[in-house]
Amino acid sequence: MDRSRGKSQKRSRSEEVFKRSCELLPGGVNSPVRAFNAVGGRPFVTEKGEGAYIYDIDGNRYVDYVMSWGPLILGHAPKAVVDAVKSSAASGLTFGTPTRSEPTLASMVRDRMPWVEKMRLVSSGTEACMTAARIARAATGREIIVKFDGGYHGHSDMFLVKAGSGLATQGLPSSQGIPQGVTATTVSLPYNDAGAVEDCFAKYVDRIAGVIVEPVAANMGVIEPGRDFLTALRTLTNHRDSILIFDEVITGFRVAPGGAAELYGIRPD
Repeated sequence: MDRSRGKSQKRSRSEEVFKRSCELLPGGVNSPVRAFNAVGGRPFVTEKGEGAYIYDIDGNRYVDYVMSWGPLILGHAPKAVVDAVKSSAASGLTFGTPTRSEPTLASMVRDRMPWVEKMRLVSSGTEACMTAARIARAATGREIIVKFDGGYHGHSDMFLVKAGSGLATQGLPSSQGIPQGVTATTVSLPYNDAGAVEDCFAKYVDRIAGVIVEPVAANMGVIEPGRDFLTALRTLTNHRDSILIFDEVITGFRVAPGGAAELYGIRPD
């Protein structure tokens, strides 16, 4: 970090902005991961991004290892992307009707991931995972969804069980405001433990609708799947006629052009 500019004067400006945010926003942020609770300190206020760096309103420069949690593969504000956004915005920002860019984007996804037969484009990972779980339950007529400790699949009620919170009791919500009955059909198991998944299927027999997993765990650090873990998930779900869901919100198009499914040679449902 470059501290070449007057720290004390600039820092008071940053603290003033954050103090005002705290009066208007819970914790002064619009996402818990921006609150710095897990790393200590107080959030800084970002002014701009350029390439691999972000700059706060105090003039400090930081190497950005987060890159908006994944989407900024090309870094901040690359000219080609900025020019494309400007061109598109000139024709309108959003519409309540179909546009020709939607099948264009869908075709690009299909080219990278040919096993994706049809798709629904949504605005967030929360919506995507919630919809995938709903489809799994509808397709199987079962109710239990298996996830893994520390895995984050969005902000829908059923997935806020051991979502990186460190709670130790299976089935308890990781956030207040969620009835325990909502998460009673969510089972959270240790990541990378194929034996635990096998035991779970043996216990619940034909009640498991699907298994959802971050192929590479990202919410608790970057943890690769152990040898044969994903293969075991594919084998177990096939054997029990359950649905295997890869949450590739973070790994998709990044760990390989076709995501983790291509990298590890495992095709989810």
